[in-house]
Amino acid sequence: MSKSIPSISKYMTTIPTTIEAGATLAAAAKSMKDQRIRHLPVMRDGELLGIISERDISFVESFSIVDPLQVTVGGAMVEKPYTVGPDTALDEVVAMMAEHKYGSAVVVQNKRVVGIFTTVDACRALSELLSTRLKS
Repeated sequence: MSKSIPSISKYMTTIPTTIEAGATLAAAAKSMKDQRIRHLPVMRDGELLGIISERDISFVESFSIVDPLQVTVGGAMVEKPYTVGPDTALDEVVAMMAEHKYGSAVVVQNKRVVGIFTTVDACRALSELLSTRLKS
């Protein structure tokens, strides 16, 4: 008898740290460092606008004319992040992330960010599934 594929809600990080679009890159970098995370959903008045990653910040800051205390997250974020609902099947999410090389999926329900699923969460899910479902 095979087991059903779990939904993303089982493995996502709930109540993710977010950042406002008007915040500076320096503030985003500090938040990521303090929280030990690599992705921040970007918000404006409770609405998801985009996502910014540690890699995005490093890239933008690599330009000599960029002042991370002046440039806003809204100016450096990736618009239209990959979003899924909490009931989306895990295999569907990881397949899409792998195909498009996404580092995360923002989990949205009723237009509210309720979680984030990152490659670290995917590794945790894989580890759990291998140890519980495939162990002899």
